[in-house]
Amino acid sequence: MPPRPPKFRPDSWLATIALLAICLISLGNVIVRYATDASFAFTEEFSVFCLVLLTFAGAAVAARHNQHIRIELIEHHLPTWAQKVVFVLQWLAGVIVLGTMAWYGSTFALQEYQWESLSPGLGFPNWIYVVWLPILALAIIIRMTQNLIDRLRGKDDPEVIHES
Repeated sequence: MPPRPPKFRPDSWLATIALLAICLISLGNVIVRYATDASFAFTEEFSVFCLVLLTFAGAAVAARHNQHIRIELIEHHLPTWAQKVVFVLQWLAGVIVLGTMAWYGSTFALQEYQWESLSPGLGFPNWIYVVWLPILALAIIIRMTQNLIDRLRGKDDPEVIHES
């Protein structure tokens, strides 16, 4: 199997950095708890934030490379024209859900900014955490659209490994 070229996409890097941060925060917390019987106060808040970043950035990467979870049985047994209809319907359903999430997430982030809400753990402004929801929802929509264009053109991503 030939080596894959490295991914230099912002969503891939964001997911990698978020996972690394979760690992380092958790490891540091375990070491400090073992050594001092106390733990860092910020670890839960930052870990949850990094986990949300990791989830959405990873979903964007998966959407770009056609690796999201779905049932492919029907896709594989349809004629080409019907497959393209299914591709567009899948894309449309995703855009509706993520577009709604981006709309309400941006409204929520704006309200958090206007109300000057603070996080309960560390007292940071809540909008810093919430603003990533609409940004990454839009990133997933962009990656889904790129994937749809590739699928409609018949281009297969060499990274995709289908079990079926």
